[in-house]
Amino acid sequence: MATATTSFGTAWSLRRAITHAFALSHSHNLRTNANLTFQRTLTSHLLSVSTSSDSGASKAVQASKGEVDVLLKGVGEKSVANEVKHVLEMARRASLKREILHTNFLTPPVVKESMQILEKLADVKALAQGGYPQAERCRISVGHPDVLTSDPDVISALSLTGNFQFEPCSHGDFLGSILGTGIAREKVGDIILQGEQGAQIIVVPELVEFLTLTLDKVRNVPVTCTKIPLISLDYEPPRTKSFKTIEASLRVDAVASAGFKISRSKLVDMISNGDVRINWIRITSKGTTIKSGDLVSVSGLGRLKIGEVNTTKKGKFAVELIRFL
Repeated sequence: MATATTSFGTAWSLRRAITHAFALSHSHNLRTNANLTFQRTLTSHLLSVSTSSDSGASKAVQASKGEVDVLLKGVGEKSVANEVKHVLEMARRASLKREILHTNFLTPPVVKESMQILEKLADVKALAQGGYPQAERCRISVGHPDVLTSDPDVISALSLTGNFQFEPCSHGDFLGSILGTGIAREKVGDIILQGEQGAQIIVVPELVEFLTLTLDKVRNVPVTCTKIPLISLDYEPPRTKSFKTIEASLRVDAVASAGFKISRSKLVDMISNGDVRINWIRITSKGTTIKSGDLVSVSGLGRLKIGEVNTTKKGKFAVELIRFL
């Protein structure tokens, strides 16, 4: 209670000082408007001040409306940039109002770009959750660090069970049945296939009851839809195979063709057809370069992660490739 009283008293004294300052330099008729403007400016300035971490104090970036476009300059694909912009605006509102807000499920590139930018912002904490460690589609929760102190309960899991022995169903079959109930794609996270038994799906909590009552068939297979705890999700860590290649450059056509064991010309054709993505973003230039940590996906061939990259004595690049099996 003492803290609250002190804060209120300080705020009141500051307000009186501001009012007095404007009374000295402005006419009586303009005093009220000027006071409001100054207070807004002061508040904005105070919100942009933050102290830094281990290396001492540093200047942090505040996501004001005018700075959002600057923060988005590194985001290449326009559709991704638009979604990231919405996330940043949500984060700004949450921080200013000291509340916690949540996105719908976002695609991997939007999650990646959003989290990279949000880490740079003052007075904003962000958490990405998808239900399990390898989740690709995630929801981002944003809020002031003093408010967002634990993982919000914004993810639920459902089990779709049935006899799929004689009619195997794909990821698209399950997704089609879910969307066929009328819900939007952004309300659905990952779908974990369970072979002949069915699948497990990640959804927003508010749709659990609706789906358990309405989702009763996938293609021609009757299913039972029940809620399960997240700890019961039956996912397997991805199987991978690692190997190295020596290349003259880090161009994607050179490295990825070695990783997928196809000719360089064939990969160039696939790039031209829009079948190649880096970090889930479609590329159009065969000269695009890759770096350690990048994820290269090629339609029909799978995914390839770029591991450690070293320079050889002859000036070439020794690249570790991790192929997802």
